Amino acid sequence: MIRFIAMAALAMMAATSALADTAAGTNVPQSKRTVLGKYVSSKEAHDAAMAERPRLLFIDVRSSAELMFVGVADDIDAQVPFAELAEPRAWDDKGGRFAMSPNPAFVANVEAALARKGLSKSDKVLVICRSGERSARAVDMLAKAGFTNAWSVYDGFEGDLSKEGHRTVNGWKNAGLPWSYKLDKSKLQANVPMAQR
Repeated sequence: MIRFIAMAALAMMAATSALADTAAGTNVPQSKRTVLGKYVSSKEAHDAAMAERPRLLFIDVRSSAELMFVGVADDIDAQVPFAELAEPRAWDDKGGRFAMSPNPAFVANVEAALARKGLSKSDKVLVICRSGERSARAVDMLAKAGFTNAWSVYDGFEGDLSKEGHRTVNGWKNAGLPWSYKLDKSKLQANVPMAQR
């Protein structure tokens, strides 16, 4: 009996330690780490958006095409693309895909979205992308611009790739969280300056 209790206590400590490691970012792959070290899962992002809606900004930094063809989380406040497909179209040989152009107005667009909610750079900003890597780079850019409470959704909207090369491992969609293919135009206004370039 004592041995069983000791084993159960060790298992509980290991589980608590694993949770603490994830919260501290030690289980977040290097490619998804940020200078601020703030991470949430898609489930935690959904819970925060529900509980703290007036006090946080939740942005999706994927391209417009991704939102249109893959879907969008119902909980976001705005889409502020970190990058869009390059115009004119170009091929990225290294990445094996169409080239992307950075959004030169990214930080300004996020600041405008914050202002619309009456928030500041010290308020919580949740950032989601496809798998957590782009959101990490976006958080780093926001941190450089003076944001102090930006969190990367480390598993993203579609999640990580399985061994078979499919995005079925984790992420917003795989967690069964609310999403839709139908876009809300009012949430897309944050990217207007880029569209006018």
